Amino acid sequence: MHTVNMFDAKSSLSRLVEAIEQGREREIVIARNGRPAAKLVAVGEPAPGMRLGIAKGRFEVPEDIDAHNAEVARLFGVAPAP
Repeated sequence: MHTVNMFDAKSSLSRLVEAIEQGREREIVIARNGRPAAKLVAVGEPAPGMRLGIAKGRFEVPEDIDAHNAEVARLFGVAPAP
């Protein structure tokens, strides 16, 4: 993690973005008066705290969930899987 003050960030934004794009820096913290104010990161990184299985236990999957797969495939004009 690299920290840059606001003045330097404004005067060298393209250089900082290039460092993020090329992977030389993972994140750059921009500080105002020595206190962290913002974070520059690459677009497309997963959001922190994102997790799988968030709906686990909130509903039940019926036993016959696949009973209509052939009909759905026919409606979409796709051959059903064997």
